[in-house]
Amino acid sequence: MSDTDSFIDEVTEEVRRDRLFLMLKRYGWIGGAVVVMIVGGAAFREYNKAKDQTAAEKLGDGITAALKIDGSAQQAEALKSVPAESAGGAAVLNMLEAGALAEAGKTVEAVAKLEAVAVDGGLPLIYRHVASFKALALQAGSLSVADRRVQYEALAQPGAPLALLASEQLALLDVEEGNTSAAISRLRDIVADATVTADLKDRASQVIVALGGSVNGDAAPEG
Repeated sequence: MSDTDSFIDEVTEEVRRDRLFLMLKRYGWIGGAVVVMIVGGAAFREYNKAKDQTAAEKLGDGITAALKIDGSAQQAEALKSVPAESAGGAAVLNMLEAGALAEAGKTVEAVAKLEAVAVDGGLPLIYRHVASFKALALQAGSLSVADRRVQYEALAQPGAPLALLASEQLALLDVEEGNTSAAISRLRDIVADATVTADLKDRASQVIVALGGSVNGDAAPEG
C-alpha cells in the first residue's frame, strides 16, 4: 500500500470517529434512556412481586391465626378483621367467614356473605361459582327443588369450573323428585367424563348402584 493510500485510510477512519463521537453526543441519551427504562421496569416488576408476596403472606398469617381460635362465632369475628389487599383475598375471607357463620348456626348471614361473592362480576368465575355452590348447599332445606335446580343448572354448564359437582347435585334432585332414570343417566355421564376426579367418580358409581342401576350403561330401572 502506498503512503498516499495509507494517509487516505487514516483520514477516513478519523472522520468516522468524529461522526460517531458527534452522534453519541447528540443521540447517546436515547440509549441511556432505554437502559433506565429497562432497569426501572425490572425493578418495578420485582417491587410489585415482593409487594404481592408480602400481602399474600400477611393474609395467610391472618387467616391461620383466626382459624386457630376456638368457637365458630369467634372465628367469624376474627376473620372479619383480617385485612385483604385484593379482591380475591377479600373473596376468600368472605367464604371462610361464611363457613364459620354456618357452623355457628348463622345460616342467613353465611348465605348473604356467599351471595355477595357470587354476584361480584369483578372476580374470577371460579370464585363466584364456588360461593354460589356453597350458598345453595346451605339452603338445601329452605329453597324449593325447582329453585335449586335452576341455579345448579347454571353451574353445570359445559366448561364451568364446578360443572360435574353441580351435575351430581342435579342427579340428587332427580332422586328427590323420584326420577331415578334421569338420576342414573346423569350420574353415568359424570362417570364417563374425562375430567372427573377419582372421588367423584367413585361417589357417582356408588349412587348408581344404590339406585339399582349399573355403571356400564344397562337399562335403568323405571322411575
